Amino acid sequence: MLRSNRGMLFCGLLAVAVSAPGCRSRGTMENEPVPSEALAAIDTATLMNHIRVLAADSLMGRLPGSAGEEKTVAYLEGQFKALGLKAGNTDGTYIQKVPLVGITVKGTPTLTFAKGSIKQTLKWREDYVAWTKHVAPSASLDKSDMVFVGYGIEAPEYKWDDFKGVDVTGKTLVMLVNDPPLADTTQFGGKRMTYYGRWTYKYEQGMRHHAAAVLLVHETDRAGYPFAIVQGKASEQFDLVTPDQNMGRSAVEGWIALDQAKSLFAMAGQNFDSLNAHAATRQFAPVPLGVTASLTLDNALHTIDSRNVIARLDGSDPKLKNEYVIYTAHWDHFGVGEKVNGDSIYNGARDNASGVAGLLDIAKAFVAMKTPPKRSILFLSVTSEEQGLLGSQYYATTPIYPLSKTLANINMDELNVWGSSTDLTVIGLGASDLDDYAKVAAAEQGRTLRPDAEPEKGFYYRSDHFNFAKLGVPAFYAESGIEFIGKPAAFGMEKRQEYDTKHYHTPQDEIFAWWDLTGAVLDLKLFLTMGYRVANTVRFPEWSVGNEFRAAHEKQLKP
Repeated sequence: MLRSNRGMLFCGLLAVAVSAPGCRSRGTMENEPVPSEALAAIDTATLMNHIRVLAADSLMGRLPGSAGEEKTVAYLEGQFKALGLKAGNTDGTYIQKVPLVGITVKGTPTLTFAKGSIKQTLKWREDYVAWTKHVAPSASLDKSDMVFVGYGIEAPEYKWDDFKGVDVTGKTLVMLVNDPPLADTTQFGGKRMTYYGRWTYKYEQGMRHHAAAVLLVHETDRAGYPFAIVQGKASEQFDLVTPDQNMGRSAVEGWIALDQAKSLFAMAGQNFDSLNAHAATRQFAPVPLGVTASLTLDNALHTIDSRNVIARLDGSDPKLKNEYVIYTAHWDHFGVGEKVNGDSIYNGARDNASGVAGLLDIAKAFVAMKTPPKRSILFLSVTSEEQGLLGSQYYATTPIYPLSKTLANINMDELNVWGSSTDLTVIGLGASDLDDYAKVAAAEQGRTLRPDAEPEKGFYYRSDHFNFAKLGVPAFYAESGIEFIGKPAAFGMEKRQEYDTKHYHTPQDEIFAWWDLTGAVLDLKLFLTMGYRVANTVRFPEWSVGNEFRAAHEKQLKP
């Protein structure tokens, strides 16, 4: 899972009320039972067997471009074939090639800010982290004029424009992360981060405005994670290879530590706190700092063709079989790296061998049905989620099956390994009609849904479903609940904290004897029920009114 500082504060949340079966706030939904043979096909034994294979040391952490990828892809292809699923690619294979480039900055380059004879030098990794996505041996800034552009947001629906028509071509943009902290909670997402607040949006803005560089100011509370997480990006960076070799992007992207940002503003004769406050108003306009930035990044390049793996179950209705419900789970992790507690293999047992195992188990369940659903089901295991959701981005931007014919994406990333729960946490709860399907399916299990406890941290944008949502496809992503049957009230939170601090993105993300996959099976049956009913429904699911992805969905469905 591509998450930083995943700790979640679930205490004190009330479970969301569940609609009675057959009732919805929007539209009409068929609630036909899922065939019993399909539900029975999802079991803990099969799930654990898949996880054991995918998290084994022999797969060497499933790093894209490694021998671990070869073994992982071969296993997934073999499992899909054994289930009798059709090759998902229209070329007759189970593979969609994903062109990637890995770029590593050589040495420890110095970033220099200058105003006349005054200079401020920033140390690599300690004070800043930067990279380039250009597929080139080097990228540089040579006395590039610096401009503070606040949050770097252009959101016409909120009458917000941080650029005010100012030409920043060739400039180095300094931006704040997250959304503006407004008292008016009807603007942007209120407490919930919108995509305008996500760091990836900020770098996209640099590209749109032809900026030479974008440097984000790191503030722990606004980013949602400490600077140490950013420092972890001072290593090989992967990206998709575009036809222009990514040269359309800004030459340099990066972060600077808060203390260094304050020193920069002081050099410019500005007060950081005052400008920070002004940036949270519609009146803000770009502020030239009168300071230049200089930096040279020398790169080691590593290009690979990684792979998404996709299989298809054809729908039973000839009129609807060319419409799709797609399940996703990323197969990749971090390979072999720095030793932690004597272990250097990043097995990624929960993140995300568990999700891929869930994908295979759901595929098994659909195959077990005597009559498939009316629409076709796609099972997509994507590469390079941990490198920036790249595999799902590639599929979404170069889809094998039209997104306009894709009703929904249901994504699985880190299944519940702690036992059965009476609840399920839905990231972005209320975003689309898919949540209504989830509420009904949960009620049928005697369970409830609860919202993400930290919507301000933008977790909705940090797993593969986001790339489908961004292009208009209603997308659903849930995490395990926190109310565990037969366990103390604090058990769920304690297990999450333990995982976050001791196992997440370390070699200690392994299978443990105390794992209990009964809760994972419950969740997978819920996901199966959702997908089955969407595949049989009369109408396409829709985004909620006011949702940031609704316009993209409506545009996509126009004839």
